[in-house]
Amino acid sequence: MPLSTRSFSPIVTIDAESPDSAAIDRAASIIAAGKPLIYPTRALYGLGVDAFRPFAVDRVFDIKGRPKTNPVSVLIHRREAIEALVKHIPTAAVAIIDGLWPGGITLVFEAADRVPANLTGGTGKIGIRLPQHPVARALLTAVKTPITATSANRSGEPGGHRIDQLPAAVIEQAAMVLNAGPLSGGPGSTVVDVTVDPPDILRPGTVPADSIRAVVNGSA
Repeated sequence: MPLSTRSFSPIVTIDAESPDSAAIDRAASIIAAGKPLIYPTRALYGLGVDAFRPFAVDRVFDIKGRPKTNPVSVLIHRREAIEALVKHIPTAAVAIIDGLWPGGITLVFEAADRVPANLTGGTGKIGIRLPQHPVARALLTAVKTPITATSANRSGEPGGHRIDQLPAAVIEQAAMVLNAGPLSGGPGSTVVDVTVDPPDILRPGTVPADSIRAVVNGSA
């Protein structure tokens, strides 16, 4: 059941365009401690932990009631961070990154051996996105490690673009909530598997398939 008032999780109101550095530093310390954090992305509020800590990733699955075979994608603070997460960056992926990042595209790569298996759901693949939202960007810059990019909801239920839409079962387990006000809502990121040629659009989203194909084909 969504809550309109919260007394059990620290909720910090933060400017969506110019996030306060003290709040970001506090949020970064929570991620560094392996604790879960709720933070804004372009469309929905997300549930974030340090993606390189398997116990923290397990906590995300538990909070959401998410099947362990369902991979969790990650956000990164800069494009160069991809190299530590993947085995190979295909040419098509470079074209998409150059033409359409940052923004609403999650690219699915072959995961590097160091990536926790629970993050990939045992698939050996990992989804990666470079976000646009200023608060998410500031948080990632502060932590300098990938964080989980999954909506702050129970598995199978809608995500929330306002804090008062988030379920008690999720929000009461967060160590901190960054409230940047109402988000845009709408579709999530377009998920593109770049481990195959041509890339396969696994989930339609905010970036049209035609735009992705045009960039990959060099006609954008």
